[in-house]
Amino acid sequence: MTATFEALGVSADLIEALSGQGIDAPFAIQSLTIQDALAGRDVCGKAKTGSGKTLGFGLPLIMRTEKAEPKKPRALVLVPTRELAVQVRAVIAPLAEVHGLTTLAVYGGAPMDRQIKALQRGVDIMIATPGRLIDLGDRGELAVDDVRILVLDEADRMADMGFMPQVQWVLRRMMQEHQTLLFSATLDGDIDYIVKNHMNDPVRHEVESLTATVDQMSHRFLKVHEMDKVKVAATIARSAYRTLIFSRTKRGCDRLTDQLKREGIKAGALHGDLAQSVRQRALKQFEDGDLPVLVATDVAARGLHIEGVDVVIHYDPPEDEKAYLHRSGRTARAGAAGVAVSLALWNQEVEIERLQKRLQLSRHFIEVFSNDPRLSDLAAWEPEERAPHANAESAAAPGAQRVAQARRVGAGMGRGRKR
Repeated sequence: MTATFEALGVSADLIEALSGQGIDAPFAIQSLTIQDALAGRDVCGKAKTGSGKTLGFGLPLIMRTEKAEPKKPRALVLVPTRELAVQVRAVIAPLAEVHGLTTLAVYGGAPMDRQIKALQRGVDIMIATPGRLIDLGDRGELAVDDVRILVLDEADRMADMGFMPQVQWVLRRMMQEHQTLLFSATLDGDIDYIVKNHMNDPVRHEVESLTATVDQMSHRFLKVHEMDKVKVAATIARSAYRTLIFSRTKRGCDRLTDQLKREGIKAGALHGDLAQSVRQRALKQFEDGDLPVLVATDVAARGLHIEGVDVVIHYDPPEDEKAYLHRSGRTARAGAAGVAVSLALWNQEVEIERLQKRLQLSRHFIEVFSNDPRLSDLAAWEPEERAPHANAESAAAPGAQRVAQARRVGAGMGRGRKR
């Protein structure tokens, strides 16, 4: 669906401000949702992070929001993480200023007294994580009585992270008439419950399926040796402009960051135990290109919108195919190309093949060493797809890609190992 911001009903002053940022045409999700949101309809948008949905709800939010009384914001955006709260505010704040509106990002890990003082002065648009929002409400420093527009951003991530009780807490206290804009990559389970019970005849819009997400990425599944694994990651990172590496644990995140530094890689860590100022500094350096490698846990990286990530490395295998898609979705954003690399030890081979099957990907599981020249240009190296292999397991899985025995390349990994 092609349209201009003017045709969608966006005000001239906001169009001029967008043009000053180099934004002259709307993304698909913006073309689909802005008119309905401006008309006051409840909107349910199915879209991934990086599809442009922040402006999809942000522009109508700004145009429909009035000035607030102290402690009573007029618009509320709920997000799952601190980083996303900061990012959403960074997008909305300069545009809100055009309409004379104030914005505030409210999240845990930041000084509460500053947030309280800002609320006492009056905040028109508040972007908040559920936990800190409730803390401020319990202290009597915040009320949602005057909220006329509620945005639930990355709703599926809030559900995954266990925030649905807090979200329900907010919804139950919003008895006044209000507009709800919900954006999520999936609309099942807890999200479907919210749509059915807390939204008024929502219009639904959807862009980009998960299959399209998989197709937009290049996938590499690499078998590595334990003593060589860090070096393989370092070799890949040296040839990339911006690399995001996922570790399952906070301790593993710190350890890998230190190991990469010893390999001469400039790397930073991002996880929940770090002070918020440290997390924001690392993220900003990564976004600005001053830090070429960021090592993150899944929770810390949820909802991040970072331009120009050309390689995502699954240093530790993801929990499931949903986590793989979420992690890998930090690259190949807004139609750009990207490479998702999975590193696995010999005893993780079955886990990787199971993941491939669920993703309907048929890729060879290639053994590599850190001196392999192919690692310096993973985008150009296209391993052959595995030939279909009829076996009992694949035959019993309708619609799934059949799984073939992984081909071993070079020296046989794990030969002579004890089972």
